[in-house]
Amino acid sequence: MIMPRPTAAQLAYGSCTVIFSTLAMLLLSQTSSGVGIAVIAVSALLLGLLVAMTVPMPKKPRVVAVRKPAGVERQKTEEPALTQS
Repeated sequence: MIMPRPTAAQLAYGSCTVIFSTLAMLLLSQTSSGVGIAVIAVSALLLGLLVAMTVPMPKKPRVVAVRKPAGVERQKTEEPALTQS
């Protein structure tokens, strides 16, 4: 199974999420221990990964069939009957 490459939007959203969530959690928790900082860093990385994976991937271009109006097809199929006398 081929794994698709991340898009620029996925990288940007994931990176911003990691940076801002790390800063927010460090400021709110006011921790100074190494274990607390490590827990915050790992949780911020997981949150950034979650955000990056939920950004929708671009879809392949769709091929759209052009439909003619219904009246055009009827005109072609309904030919007057030729009567021979």
